[in-house]
Amino acid sequence: QVQLVESGGGLVQAGGSLRLSCAASGRTFSNYAMGWFRQAPGKEREFVAAITWSGAYTDYADSVKGRFTISADNAKNTVYLYMNSLKPEDTAVYYCARRSGVVAANPRSYDYWGQGTQVTVSS
Repeated sequence: QVQLVESGGGLVQAGGSLRLSCAASGRTFSNYAMGWFRQAPGKEREFVAAITWSGAYTDYADSVKGRFTISADNAKNTVYLYMNSLKPEDTAVYYCARRSGVVAANPRSYDYWGQGTQVTVSS
């Protein structure tokens, strides 16, 4: 069984920064990819970024390219999402998730999910 626990969310002003963490426990192997998704009230869950555990491959949504950075620390079984130049439209609950194989943007291809952490960006 895999458990994912997100942390690091909070309230920040527009232009500010936050670092989200996703700690993975249980059965974790190097041939998995981790993704960050977000869901705002009344909207569908959307892809933010993904990374292979090796860190060799990453992918980003166009809306966050150049502002967000995803990284993985294998020794700590933790994936991070560094968010800079935050905008009010980044406000959402942020989830991390795991899937087998390569990075992907489709949330349906991920099999384990964390409980989410709230990010609120004020204008």
